[in-house]
Amino acid sequence: MLASVFAKTLRDNWRSWVIAVASLSAMLLLSMWAYREVDLSFYMSLPEVYRSMLGIPENADVASLAINAHMGSYGAMTVAAIALGMGAASIAGEERAGTIALLLANPRSRTHVLASKAASMVLLVGLAILGLWGAIHLAALALGISIAGLHLGALTLHLFASSLFYGFLAMAIGAWTGNQGAGAGLAIGVMFLSFVAVGVLPLVEGAEDFVKAFPWYYFNGGDPLLNGVQWGHIGVLAAASAVLATGALIVVNLRDLKAQSVGGTFVDRLRASPFAGKVIGRLSGSARVSSIWAKTAAEYQWLLAITAVYTFLVQGVMLGPMYAAIPEDLLSTFSDFPEVMLALFGGGDISTPQGFYQIETFGMMAPVVVMVVTIAIGAVALAGEESRRTMGLLLANPIKRSRVVLEKTQTMILFAFVLGFVTFVGVALGSVIGGLGIDTGHIAATCLLQTLVGLVFGTLALALSAGTGRKNVAIFGAIGVGICLHLLNGLAELNDAIAGWAKLSPFYYYLGNDPLNNGMNWTHAAVLAGVVIALIALSVLLFQRRDLRQTS
Repeated sequence: MLASVFAKTLRDNWRSWVIAVASLSAMLLLSMWAYREVDLSFYMSLPEVYRSMLGIPENADVASLAINAHMGSYGAMTVAAIALGMGAASIAGEERAGTIALLLANPRSRTHVLASKAASMVLLVGLAILGLWGAIHLAALALGISIAGLHLGALTLHLFASSLFYGFLAMAIGAWTGNQGAGAGLAIGVMFLSFVAVGVLPLVEGAEDFVKAFPWYYFNGGDPLLNGVQWGHIGVLAAASAVLATGALIVVNLRDLKAQSVGGTFVDRLRASPFAGKVIGRLSGSARVSSIWAKTAAEYQWLLAITAVYTFLVQGVMLGPMYAAIPEDLLSTFSDFPEVMLALFGGGDISTPQGFYQIETFGMMAPVVVMVVTIAIGAVALAGEESRRTMGLLLANPIKRSRVVLEKTQTMILFAFVLGFVTFVGVALGSVIGGLGIDTGHIAATCLLQTLVGLVFGTLALALSAGTGRKNVAIFGAIGVGICLHLLNGLAELNDAIAGWAKLSPFYYYLGNDPLNNGMNWTHAAVLAGVVIALIALSVLLFQRRDLRQTS
């Protein structure tokens, strides 16, 4: 262990940030290139309210469109997600790995440990955002696109403050609960809920002011790229971060820390029941090594519960009555919304219930929720056991490596289908409550494809985990590929020169046939299922042939 907690935390996390910055920079370059080929005159024909919502000035240009489209959504979420991952792991991660006692055995106080980890998070977030700032300038220079008049520094300052808020939120929750999954999961839930609320509430009459209750509003609600720094918004985020950091520090010094996070799980509680114990024992086995899938399920039960509740309520049930509450005159103007403007969010006619759900739920958020769970399981399934030095103990039992991979994959597939089913029930119920009349079979088809596309990236993370033994490479490799392929699929609708490349993206086979309106395309489903099976087979092959790591 390095003498400095600060330096060790930097060493453990810098690769994740490099991968994220490189992926986002490549996306931004491709986006600027695609927008450069688009006739921007149609943006000027949009109603003023739409141009305001989308951050489009009167003289919109390529730079403002590209930067707002990505740094205001994908980029901001990616940076915030990595920050909150660090925050959640700061104390709870050490407890889960069983290293907190070793760390505190050195002449380091709890305050010093938490402050060092917080300082490293602040530094890495700052360096990442500085890298993105430089990448935007380089992309504009390479493509001959002017960014004069845009307040790029203001946008990056808001992104810095927003990312740190989510990082400190996850840190406070992790410090309070001692549960890394709870810290990351709840913070991600707050971020997703906030993002959706800021997009939907301004459309609901009488609900406009409620948007100020959500942190995403203080990131991009004042259009900092166009209007400069909103110091009041920065102050809100900074004050909230300071309160969360202080709370985390107080709780860490008061709570009894765990030598290792081995608390009772849902499966353990079922085993203790005289009624369910026998059934669970038969399903998962009585010996520890015979219930690998159950152990993996227990480790991620928090993440599944949080994402399932969020998907069911926010992305499913709530949107039905919200759509029904949008005034008729506003709905009628949605029919003029150009498809190319909506391409990056899944396309669709937003003036119809199907199009509204496609934009708000299925276009981006629904597959992201499944990917969060599947990538987490896939990346940590193998590399996590190695980093915790438990893989050798596991394989010392008479079980094959292939069985370890397949049982971990079994849990991933189970959780993905649970989330797909929850999405189906939520959207179907929202349609009924709102009187929208969306075909139930078409909802089921879309949710099945959502599950499959999420599994594509979960099994990609599994293959990277099996091949490298490194969690960060698996997590951010899968996330980076997912973001780039989603962007490719969306930009293909904006630029005929890359239209043919869309078929290389799994997202083409997800929504390319518009399943919410047209139902299932079984060929597309077969392509996604085939990719999943191929990646599972590759994972088994890579894991069987690699010398396993016994250190982190």
